[in-house]
Amino acid sequence: MESGIHLQDVSLTLQGKPVLAGITLHLTEPRIGLIGRNGSGKTSLLRLIAGLVAPTSGSLRVEGARPSDRKAMLGALGILFQNPDHQILFPTVIEELAFGLIQQGIPKPQALTRARAALAAEGRAHWENAPTHSLSQGQRQYLCLLSVLLMQPRWLLLDEPFAALDLPTQARLRRRLDALPQRLVTISHAPEAVQACQRVLWLEEGRLRADGAPDQVLPEFGAEMARRGAVDADTDL
Repeated sequence: MESGIHLQDVSLTLQGKPVLAGITLHLTEPRIGLIGRNGSGKTSLLRLIAGLVAPTSGSLRVEGARPSDRKAMLGALGILFQNPDHQILFPTVIEELAFGLIQQGIPKPQALTRARAALAAEGRAHWENAPTHSLSQGQRQYLCLLSVLLMQPRWLLLDEPFAALDLPTQARLRRRLDALPQRLVTISHAPEAVQACQRVLWLEEGRLRADGAPDQVLPEFGAEMARRGAVDADTDL
């Protein structure tokens, strides 16, 4: 099987507006950061890799499969959105956890058994029948992560996973993510969130502006953000 995520000259246009242009990448590192300003195309790139949108041109493979191959992608990668309410589909925790397993072809009774075991292993067996809307923001984010991990993907795509969480919840989620065996691609506009990555990609206006080690990319990114912040007008937005 072809390893990693391959993008070759990928472009994306949505509603007549260019969003990504000429992106060529081969991603294999255990921890990859994706930085850029709001509107730079970061989330669009993750959605494209996940198969939620199709490229306008170019080619894309995830572990040798096309993102449009939904069966292959279920085991290849999972995505964690910034807002868990954009991801949760079911009214109870146990239903939400079992859904992905059922999508993978696991019979519902076995899926429910696995979901209960996962909750017990996390010390959250009491969540089983809890309404998903009754959980806090951080708890719903954690539920989404557990739902994805139950499907045992090889990659996790994380879209600003810490942005809406308080500091203690951020710390707990970060410890959990750091311990995972999966390869992680983490979106952030905050350099400190990707400082420990092996590789950092900087998107600017839908194009790859820099690609390298954090100590190479982040100082340049910080300097550019400081330069832009020193200008009163935001005419580039």
